[in-house]
Amino acid sequence: METATGQDASSPPPSIAPAFDRLLETLASYLKTEDIDQIEAAYRFSEAAHEGQFRVSGEPYISHPVAVTAILAEWHLDPPALIAALLHDVVEDTAATTQQLTETFGKAVADLVDGVSKLDKIEFQTEAHAQGENFRKMLLAMARDVRVILIKLADRLHNMRTMTAMSPEKRRRIASETLEIYAPIANRLGLNNVYRELEDLSFQNLYPNRYQVLEKAVKAARGHRREVVGKVQTAIKQRLEEAHIEAQVSGREKHLYSVYKKMQEKSLAFSEVFDLYGFRVIVQDVPTCYLALGVLHSLYKPIPGKFKDYIAIPKANGYQSLHTTLFGPFATPIEIQIRTQDMHKIAEAGVASHWLYKSSDERINEVQQQTHQWLQSLLEIQSESGDAVEFLEHIKVDLFPDEVYVFTPKGTILSLPRGATAVDFAYAVHTDVGNRCVAVRINHELSPLRTELRNGDHVEIITTSQAKPNPAWLNYVATGKARSHIRHFLKTMQSEESAALGERLLNQALRALQVEPAQIGDTHWEKLLKESSAKSKQEVLTDIGLGKRLNVVVASQLLATEQSAGERKSGQPGAIAIRGSEGMAVQLAKCCHPIPGDPILGYINKGKGLVIHTHDCPTITGYRDDPDKWLDVEWASDIRKLFVVRIKVMVANQRGMLAKVAAAIAAAESNIDNISMEEEDGSAYTTLHFSLQVESRYHLAQVIRQIRKIPEVSRISRVKG
Repeated sequence: METATGQDASSPPPSIAPAFDRLLETLASYLKTEDIDQIEAAYRFSEAAHEGQFRVSGEPYISHPVAVTAILAEWHLDPPALIAALLHDVVEDTAATTQQLTETFGKAVADLVDGVSKLDKIEFQTEAHAQGENFRKMLLAMARDVRVILIKLADRLHNMRTMTAMSPEKRRRIASETLEIYAPIANRLGLNNVYRELEDLSFQNLYPNRYQVLEKAVKAARGHRREVVGKVQTAIKQRLEEAHIEAQVSGREKHLYSVYKKMQEKSLAFSEVFDLYGFRVIVQDVPTCYLALGVLHSLYKPIPGKFKDYIAIPKANGYQSLHTTLFGPFATPIEIQIRTQDMHKIAEAGVASHWLYKSSDERINEVQQQTHQWLQSLLEIQSESGDAVEFLEHIKVDLFPDEVYVFTPKGTILSLPRGATAVDFAYAVHTDVGNRCVAVRINHELSPLRTELRNGDHVEIITTSQAKPNPAWLNYVATGKARSHIRHFLKTMQSEESAALGERLLNQALRALQVEPAQIGDTHWEKLLKESSAKSKQEVLTDIGLGKRLNVVVASQLLATEQSAGERKSGQPGAIAIRGSEGMAVQLAKCCHPIPGDPILGYINKGKGLVIHTHDCPTITGYRDDPDKWLDVEWASDIRKLFVVRIKVMVANQRGMLAKVAAAIAAAESNIDNISMEEEDGSAYTTLHFSLQVESRYHLAQVIRQIRKIPEVSRISRVKG
């Protein structure tokens, strides 16, 4: 018999044979003979492809794909996934091609292998970009087929189990990546055992000394606390039997990384961490879960605020259980989980329960649906992320393990990460709701949009058709979906506004060259686009607005077809009219806060567009030597907008002075944007700093006159720079 590569089929090497035999035994328990034959053929193909290759530990490389496949066989995955697991490194590390896999094992297997394979053959600018691009590819393949991530998780799990031969630096890098990405993904998919093991292995490789110390401490404590654990377990069983409740009761030790996290987050010494052990109670049905809860609350007193009902409101990954923490013997806190057998299956296997338990269980189907929705949201984030690094950032944000559950006005439950705000909720409902939100009612009371949501909150978003996302939202949103939508909207808006400004700047430059903008036709633009790197007229105009191209240079390039620069008459460009409402393309400098009536200059800041300063702004003195970056600008005559300006007022240090000054500002029909004051130094005077909203320089003069009427005001001045 021959392998797919044309070489003689050989039996597995001695070191691999036992592992492969164990794999075949597992497969025989749930697969047909013809499926196992296919898997054996894939094994022979992989073995031939990896011939002569060894792992860092010295084992034949084929031992790794066999171990990965064995992990997936424990989850009862289907033949295409198992074949893909055996072949998952052949395209990346051998001469085998995707086309070969398609011809030999079918397109489904080849697609799975391609989704798992890295992009090592492409050169990236930075390691972060390479990591981002690899995750982007893997997660998008996963969105099409969840088996991709199951293979990748099994691959990472085996690599983490066998890292001892690697250098400490490489171990730390892989462990850090696992802790940041793979463990949270396993948690998000409900693979609790994989999640816990990945966390512990990452902890062991990232902080080996801390791991050893904590492991010794837990082993020592195990002996001291065994009596308490045995006593509690017996008491729970006995009380449930007395209540005629059939239940399986088991004690479990918390995994090391969760103990370490608790010590870190709460700044506890190991001796202060009492709840090293948890107890699990598995009963027949849902009503019995609540009955058992009542019985256990009568056995030990519950700790207030430590009860969570994940049966009525399941976690996003489908997890269901009742969680309660009780005061046990010797005032030791005891964590107890109460669930049914079906809930236990999903809690341990998560999304893999679909393959592990072939049943029509509604909960398992619901887990699949929730996972599918999450994967689709990844596609949505990907379509709006600028690059791979940004995409990875959004995904990391979206993998928070802790969740809050809130209600929509119609009573639908939404799951959001802990720390999520009303803006995150708005985007979770719908993109348009997020883009148009202006206010929120939380539990029927108006609240700021930045308010963090808590479990059980009733949230109602108020929208208007004119509203748009505020860049400040990026400072406090907690979900990847909200962040990516806000960034996408702002980028689009900046591009449109920059193109409009670019067109105004280009028209100004053309008129300075004695050419009316209407004279520039498609032929001029086609020639310019051929000679430049730009793809479209819109891109050129956006670049001018953002300061990436000079308007005079683009104007000259457009006119190069008609006459040489020597023949062209040049005049003075007209000033650009500023209204203050141009959006993100035109910015009023924060250093001098120009207002209508101030003499102004426009500075082209590359990447930011046109920044408006006052003539006497102290911060621009160093830039005046670059005349190409400065533009003549003037205030438009029809401005209907309020502008921020800063003033400082020195007043007598007397009671009620702030109220008097504020009343004078209000009398001059100005709004106060912000107030601060210098710390008292024991003198008779203090200085108040105001940010005011005014219409113009004339309006500011009226405000200052009104404040000067107060006898206790000693000095008043406008702040610039």
